[in-house]
Amino acid sequence: MDNFTPISALIGGGLIGVSALILMIFNGRIAGISGIFARSLFQPTQHRWQLLFLVGLMLGPWLAFGYHLPSSIDLTWWQVIIGGFLVGLGSQLGSGCTSGHGVCGIGRLSVRSIVATSIFMASALITVGVLY
Repeated sequence: MDNFTPISALIGGGLIGVSALILMIFNGRIAGISGIFARSLFQPTQHRWQLLFLVGLMLGPWLAFGYHLPSSIDLTWWQVIIGGFLVGLGSQLGSGCTSGHGVCGIGRLSVRSIVATSIFMASALITVGVLY
């Protein structure tokens, strides 16, 4: 377990939770990344905060911890595009993504979000079991 980092995981999880809470309190919005991303694409002038949220989402780890992206991945561009499409399709079919359901929905004790997150996690476990 070379990647077992419980302290940084707890700090990161806490920051995600606090950020979601701040967004809910001050803006009345759920921090569902797929919805924020979609609205920033299709209504960019009406939702400038969403663009700032996405920029902060990408720059935050880098500024705080010097996070570096992998220099190479073992996938072709077509696999990345198809994977991104399937993730977007799943978010649409599930009426939200793991951040909206998992972080915000479970925190609000939403039954729909608990069921959706359980399905996300079961699918992930099955996929890892099949592939590895």
